[in-house]
Amino acid sequence: MKVSVFGLGYVGSVSAASFAADGHHVVGVDVNPDKVASLNEGRSPIVEKGLDELIRDNAAAGRLRATTDAREAVHATDLSLICVGTPSRRNGSLDLTYLERVAEEIGEALATKDDYHVVVVRSTVLPGTTHEVVIPAVERTSGKKYGTGFGVTVNPEFLREGTAIHDFRNPPLTLVGHNYRSDAEPTQALYAKVGAPVVATSIRTAEMIKYTSNTWHALKVAFANEIGNLCKRLEIDSHDVMEIFCRDQKLNLSSYYLKPGFAFGGSCLPKDVRALQYRAKEVDLDMPVIQSILGSNQLQIRHAIDAVIETGRKRIGLLGFSFKAGTDDLRESPIVILAEALLGKGYQLCIYDRNVSIARLVGANKEYINKQIPHLSSLLCETVDDVLERSDVIVVGNNAPEFADALARTRPDQIVIDLVRVRKDRGEIPAQYRGICW
Repeated sequence: MKVSVFGLGYVGSVSAASFAADGHHVVGVDVNPDKVASLNEGRSPIVEKGLDELIRDNAAAGRLRATTDAREAVHATDLSLICVGTPSRRNGSLDLTYLERVAEEIGEALATKDDYHVVVVRSTVLPGTTHEVVIPAVERTSGKKYGTGFGVTVNPEFLREGTAIHDFRNPPLTLVGHNYRSDAEPTQALYAKVGAPVVATSIRTAEMIKYTSNTWHALKVAFANEIGNLCKRLEIDSHDVMEIFCRDQKLNLSSYYLKPGFAFGGSCLPKDVRALQYRAKEVDLDMPVIQSILGSNQLQIRHAIDAVIETGRKRIGLLGFSFKAGTDDLRESPIVILAEALLGKGYQLCIYDRNVSIARLVGANKEYINKQIPHLSSLLCETVDDVLERSDVIVVGNNAPEFADALARTRPDQIVIDLVRVRKDRGEIPAQYRGICW
């Protein structure tokens, strides 16, 4: 393919050289004549292991060159990658000056180009930026309309400094955000020789993935350091702790617990987080990340309460009462906290949970139910359909399979507030459907 890469900084230089190595014809574009001259002479504009050789070989082979002329680059290529920086301002917002300027330059070039051209946003941008900044800038200067006169995709990079060429060759996936398949296909074709699955998604989702990934990496570093600081105070080798911790790839390093939904509860997580926080206080140690966990969890319960209040309805049905499906454990169940808050605000509640109904009669939780929450246990219904019949708002509190089936029996005048995404197919739900964070 014929590709222009705008911005010969870190991401642009690595991308341009790597695409050229795969046989594409690449034109690098930069306002800095020194960077352009460096690349044309076969030298890397940045320091990165293996990049000098990659640029030298592909420049010599005629597959890689650079220019300061944006118009010439766009006219010579089929798609343009935007790889300019989006630095932070002092208040934390992104400075999109370079991004918008390059989008305008590409648009100006497209004004005199007849062929359909795809603009690929590879710079790191917040959700909404492509639609609110890039597309309008290209339309404004080209006089063409997105989707007919030119295409746009978002293709975030996941390159680490020092291992960027290896990361380009061996990514976990190649992400392409698009609105039109005709735009996605040429972007995907760039990666035909990269051994990784291609994941296609919406533009806004692709923009968000990069920030989700980097924030998760930052959180892992901060978490590990806080555990390390506490270990040091307690005379424990933190590396031994974390090496063993990382061996668990079923729960600790996995997708488990990473599904957005309702708050956690039960007999372990709240108690153990509190205990670790207390131990840190005993040794005069601040752990800002770990200390924020319970507060964040309480805020998610508050979001659920607000979601019910915003409906303006008073008859509320709760499907699920234990902290997760398949158990009768009500200790620190967020649904119990939700129910008590709504009851205190004068809402009429009816609750169904098969396991809790059984536990009310027999089992280890019988005493807890009878002594700690008798005012709530009296609101338990015998069947799911009792709740559906008596409620204007149905709140799904855990993932019991019978709740997914029950939603198909709701009425159009009812509202469903799903706290756990009990089912992804909303088409079979007659009621108005609302997810807590989707």
